[in-house]
Amino acid sequence: MNKLVVSNLVHRPIRSLISITAIAVEVTLILVVVGLLLGILDDSKRRQAGIGADVIVQPPHASAIGLQSSAPMPIGVADKIRPLPHVVAVTPLITQLNTTDAVEVIYGVDLKSFEQVGGPLRYVEGGPFRKADDILIDDFLARSNNLHVGSKLDLLNHTFDISGIVEHGRGSRKFLQLTTLQDLLGAQGKATILYVKADHPENAQLVADEIKSVEVDHSKVLQNYKVSTMEEWLSFMTPNNIPMFSTSIRVVIGVAVIIGFIVIFQAMYTAVMERTREIGILKSLGASKAYIVNVVLRETIVLTLLGIALGIGISALAQRGLHFRFPTLQPEMPVEWILNAIMIALGGAIVGAIYPAFKAAQKDPIDALAYE
Repeated sequence: MNKLVVSNLVHRPIRSLISITAIAVEVTLILVVVGLLLGILDDSKRRQAGIGADVIVQPPHASAIGLQSSAPMPIGVADKIRPLPHVVAVTPLITQLNTTDAVEVIYGVDLKSFEQVGGPLRYVEGGPFRKADDILIDDFLARSNNLHVGSKLDLLNHTFDISGIVEHGRGSRKFLQLTTLQDLLGAQGKATILYVKADHPENAQLVADEIKSVEVDHSKVLQNYKVSTMEEWLSFMTPNNIPMFSTSIRVVIGVAVIIGFIVIFQAMYTAVMERTREIGILKSLGASKAYIVNVVLRETIVLTLLGIALGIGISALAQRGLHFRFPTLQPEMPVEWILNAIMIALGGAIVGAIYPAFKAAQKDPIDALAYE
């Protein structure tokens, strides 16, 4: 039977190659798009962890993942938290979502307190802010856009001078001075989020509880704030908690399955119609319906496995190419999603081949032998 399957596929090389390519496109679509989305999410989590904070303070009704662009929190809240017994440092930030050239979050930082929380920034080139319209960028962004110290960067309808390039992994890829971003947004004296450094990571929950009991103007208003340990906050950054993230993945998978189903259905259905006489000969020689179904499904599985192997190879090359061309992208190819792509491609292909397989099995051997 295996020899028969291989002979049938080799006998129609163009159709076989088209089917293999279509399955490869299906697998590539899943792995590349999902890999990019997961890579962006995981890279964001790594950079948040790299800030070095143990506790995060957000105002009431803030987004779970802290990507809001407004600055609704009085910066004076930080001064109320600093005296707490287990607090080492507090740094206020403004986060501004920018979608001009790419979707990114810009940080407005107070450099001194920011480094107190996470340690000194490591400069690959240049140094700290020198004037109000200076900007710091990370090395990935600099390499991706061929930027250097002294280069100009247009941002938020303003032109900034790059004063320093820092190692990646400290939250954002672009840093402005806190006061500069406050002025640009008209949010003087305001912050989006506070990062708090505890004297020991094990005391993070204790610090979080202490913050909620802090009194501001003789009122425990901070108990309404969102106060989370960094561990808790990072656990919120999952596909299910990111708006439209899971939906995007499901749409990609749906499109990929439709591609695989249609191509395999068309290929197998056409093959069955063309091999009517061959099927009649097999049945006249005693081949059962199960044998005919088995032949068609085996051909489908062979085509699908070859397409899957090709798709995984193309996906790996595509992700390497994307990372080389755009260093800020960190695509991933988790083993879990490779297995998911294999099962999705196989499932869609088998479903697409079931009707042609059973149609072949139902052919009458006498009519099939008389078929021209």
